[in-house]
Amino acid sequence: MPHYSLGLLFGALAALLILAAFFAGSETALMSLNRYRLRHRANAGNRAARLAEALLAHPDRLIGLILLLSTIVNVATPTLVGLIAFRLGGNFLVVVGVVALTFVMLIFCEVAPKTFGALHPERLALPAAYIYTPLLTLFYPFVWATNLLANGVLRLLGVSPQQASHSLSSEELRSVVAEAGAMIPQRHQQMLVSILDLEKATVEDIMVPRTEIVGIDVDDDWDKVIEQLRQSQHTRLPVYAGEIDRIVGLLHMKRVVHELVRGDLDRESLIELASSRDAYFTPSGTTLNTQLVNFQRDKRRVAFVVDEYGDIQGLVTLEDILEEIVGEFTTDPATMMHKDVHAEADGSFVVSASVTIRALNRSMRWKLPTDGPKTLNGLLLEFLETIPEPGTTLKLADYMLEVLQTGDNAIKTVRIRPPPPPAPPAASSPKSRRRAERG
Repeated sequence: MPHYSLGLLFGALAALLILAAFFAGSETALMSLNRYRLRHRANAGNRAARLAEALLAHPDRLIGLILLLSTIVNVATPTLVGLIAFRLGGNFLVVVGVVALTFVMLIFCEVAPKTFGALHPERLALPAAYIYTPLLTLFYPFVWATNLLANGVLRLLGVSPQQASHSLSSEELRSVVAEAGAMIPQRHQQMLVSILDLEKATVEDIMVPRTEIVGIDVDDDWDKVIEQLRQSQHTRLPVYAGEIDRIVGLLHMKRVVHELVRGDLDRESLIELASSRDAYFTPSGTTLNTQLVNFQRDKRRVAFVVDEYGDIQGLVTLEDILEEIVGEFTTDPATMMHKDVHAEADGSFVVSASVTIRALNRSMRWKLPTDGPKTLNGLLLEFLETIPEPGTTLKLADYMLEVLQTGDNAIKTVRIRPPPPPAPPAASSPKSRRRAERG
């Protein structure tokens, strides 16, 4: 056996310990990488990220390579320690050397590097990709044989060796957005979550109810029609004959404003202008994301919501869906107050009963039940099973509700007293503890 100097042997031992620490830390770092951040960096042209992504595309090969190399190191290291210890002090020192090696490898070659790799994966994994890529090519025959046997064992145990999917569900993506913290501004987080919520809500949840649709009845007195056109604040108005189900069409105000100013508009030309743009209908169960796509595809901005019998239940606009994402256009985002909600000095809120519960919960951060009727009026009527008298008070989901006004077989306005916010835990100072003890 060649007689190497102790300096050379200690140098080889230090190199083996460094390699053991590198293999342990880089394995943890590579497996801890954020795959989506890695893909972003790879798409941005980072070569190390592209190499790491290619290695992680076949994790069985990468793990096989790392374990093969670490096994070689872990077998050679104790042998070298035994040789050094025997040279220094004989058989007794061999036992001491093995015990010392166990402690050193546990702390410096396992726990410390793996902890660093888990906490700072990119700092270790990306440089390691430059090393593992050529090593994988060099040792590929051994890695292939090892993986063949390992995958065979997994199949015997009923485990597929195929790589697991890293795609995210909408709920998982919602958690990612919530955990982004300061990386994404709070308002942007709310908008992203609102986009994900579009697949849960339907047009029925946000539509203007049938009874509140503002339109032109061509059977009305003509002077009343003209006055309604002059005072209208809407760009588009439904035109119907007698009742909303007998819809004529949708009238765009810019097409009648000149005739209206000149006084040349008559009933026949109004019907002709309205009927030139057919009404657009959508089923009440259509999800908001689907309706948004339909609006874009059909180049429409307004749709009448119909039930299974074809009766008009309400009206939904493109702006209504966009407000689900960005909030009310006509309300200061800093106030977060819905346009149909008015705060009172005593802490209560006067609310229009036609407002949808979904919009109320979102804007006021309330938790009124949403698994039944869509509007506050519908919720109260379902709970009371009758049209209440003004002054009727009830408690619903910890909210005190008082009916203020009724009319036309419906509730018009309601006063809501939300439950008080939970009190913060009191500071437990020595002085307060002494008071509690005396009390």
